[in-house]
Amino acid sequence: MSEPKYDVIAIGNAIVDVMAPCDDELITLLGMVRGGMLLIDEAEAERLYGMMGPAKEISGGSAANTLAGLAALGASCAFIGQVAEDQLGEVFAHDIRAGGIAFDTPARAGEPATARCLIYVTPDGQRTMNTFLGASQFLPASALNDAVIASARVLYLEGYLWDPEEPRAAMRRAIAASRNAGRKVALTLSDSFVIARHANDFRALLEEGQIDILFCNEDELHTMTGERDFEAGVASLAPRVPILVVTRSAKGAIAVAGDERAEVAAEPVEKVVDTTGAGDLFAAGFLAGHVRDLPLATCLRMGAIAAAEVISHYGARPEANLAALMDERLG
Repeated sequence: MSEPKYDVIAIGNAIVDVMAPCDDELITLLGMVRGGMLLIDEAEAERLYGMMGPAKEISGGSAANTLAGLAALGASCAFIGQVAEDQLGEVFAHDIRAGGIAFDTPARAGEPATARCLIYVTPDGQRTMNTFLGASQFLPASALNDAVIASARVLYLEGYLWDPEEPRAAMRRAIAASRNAGRKVALTLSDSFVIARHANDFRALLEEGQIDILFCNEDELHTMTGERDFEAGVASLAPRVPILVVTRSAKGAIAVAGDERAEVAAEPVEKVVDTTGAGDLFAAGFLAGHVRDLPLATCLRMGAIAAAEVISHYGARPEANLAALMDERLG
């Protein structure tokens, strides 16, 4: 097998996050589920944007956020995702390339516009997301370069993008390219609503041995397995995948790899400002350790450190020097 060009190549939604603080009353007034994520159309995106206070625009998207963390930790990365030929598309492309991540997917002409996620952040740091997927859900399989995908040590797939038909086909092609080259495939389940719609697909991928690393949170574990008890859910899912990583918010996280199990407590945070991207950055820290062949427990700790950094400020991408943080806290 040839030496990989990239540590991680990811396929995901190319989204610009539009974030604004708000009080709990506004969440209720707008009829949103506090802490949830809702898919909306462009008209609703415009309406909700009009209800926001002063907002901050930050390039986002789950897999892109993970790559931002990985790049900050010294990993070589590339991203595949669809933007439109518009201002937000230019913002996204500039931001991801400025982070040292290769991004060559051509912009899409015409409608719909580049995806955006309107994020309302309450005083306790909880985020309520309203996502217009726009151009991101029209990523064609033809945009993929099989040779580039095969050149990455790990292919990382964003579960959110499994929902639309066109990018789902692209991701299936990418899995084949990666596995044919003897590389690893990682999948984040993203959200319980995605699992509810595509659980059979995900179970089939696991049964076929197509996934090497599976990321999920406690709610997603329950939806995927149907088990109310956490340990029962882990016992049900872990034997189906070489590495299972389950995040538990303030309760930390666990990872199971065959007969090995590791656990980590959540890193202390002085103040939780915004939980956007916590899972994305956890995956970044974990994968940064994994591509260096570090022990499972160390990979978990790196995930916890990266997640703690991102929830200490607005936005889903790191602001502190993550590499320095790792050196300081891992010793």
